[in-house]
Amino acid sequence: MRKRLILAMAGVLLGGSLSPLNPLIGGVRPALADHCDPSVQGAGCEDVGPALEDFADIRRVPPGDGGVRAGRGSFTSRCGRNENGHRNSDNHIVAPGVSNGAHHVHDYVGNLTTNGSSTDESLAAGGTTCRLGDRSTYFWPVLRSRQGLGAQPSASPSPSAAASPADVQDATAEDVTAENPAAQDATAQDATAQDATATAEDATARHIEEPGGAAEGNVGTILLARSVTLQFRGNLVSRVVAMPRFLRLITGDAKAATNGGANARAQWTCTGFTNRLTGKYPLCPRGSLVLRVLDFPSCWDGQNTDSANHRTHVVFPARNGACPAGTRAIPQLRMTLAYSVPGGPSFAVDSFPEQRHNPITDHADFENVMPDRLMRSVVTCINRGLRC
Repeated sequence: MRKRLILAMAGVLLGGSLSPLNPLIGGVRPALADHCDPSVQGAGCEDVGPALEDFADIRRVPPGDGGVRAGRGSFTSRCGRNENGHRNSDNHIVAPGVSNGAHHVHDYVGNLTTNGSSTDESLAAGGTTCRLGDRSTYFWPVLRSRQGLGAQPSASPSPSAAASPADVQDATAEDVTAENPAAQDATAQDATAQDATATAEDATARHIEEPGGAAEGNVGTILLARSVTLQFRGNLVSRVVAMPRFLRLITGDAKAATNGGANARAQWTCTGFTNRLTGKYPLCPRGSLVLRVLDFPSCWDGQNTDSANHRTHVVFPARNGACPAGTRAIPQLRMTLAYSVPGGPSFAVDSFPEQRHNPITDHADFENVMPDRLMRSVVTCINRGLRC
């Protein structure tokens, strides 16, 4: 059995902290959603993933493929980075009408109403975080830190609700110690231990019950992206035509670890090393951010806004940028997500349980709900070679 990596709380456990949540001192089992540490939870962690071999030092990745090649023109839709905490474990494209259809948590920007029950009509009526009236929905699985305490709730209680600060704080050791200062006598010490135990147990129960969270093996603190860039790019060899409204696109394969790599499109790198893309989690030098580069297909069949496998209606161009015969080039969406992560192999993307957080499963989804006038502006900008 290959050696499994699940890192968290090393400093707390090895340093002998006097926090009431230190399991070596206070006897309190850490909240399951905070981390999964083999030294604490034993064999229950060994098959959660990721593995040590799922990480690579970016400085040892050879320069090479830069992803989908694009023309000069581009348009960037500015939609924020999910500061409002819109998260759920649904996927209205792949599993429409199903609650927790993804079995992992997604971050959303753009349309404020997106959930498993979303339809073209509901999205068209929804609000948005994007400028210029772009009501499109853009989403991807969250990235989590595996270090330390204080995991955020895995999903928002409603599609557009932010995570409750109280929920985040309830699971932290800092709050327990702040509310229970050093005991003056044995009675105060007993009360502190009881409060810490209750806090940890409540946090564990809450995180286990959250769809797409700890019960599915998705543990740790959700990391908010430092930046989210949504860039629509031109085709290298031809002009682009407008995307039809309500066009649905997916990139990557959330089950690539078991399906094989045919549809895998995971591209990881670090700031300062963007000519080095890898299918593994990158270990970046100090001061460099982890980047997820998610390229979408851009050769449309000219007729359909979706297909049975959500892939055949829009395919990827050839390596020279040309679209296959019978397809037309549309603006090519590239999502670039930047994160500040803890040092070392201590982070993981949410996944289906059997995928064990393999980085090759990274993926993203998009539905175009731009007003027609905005899409025309996107096409004009791209075809004129401008950067808008």
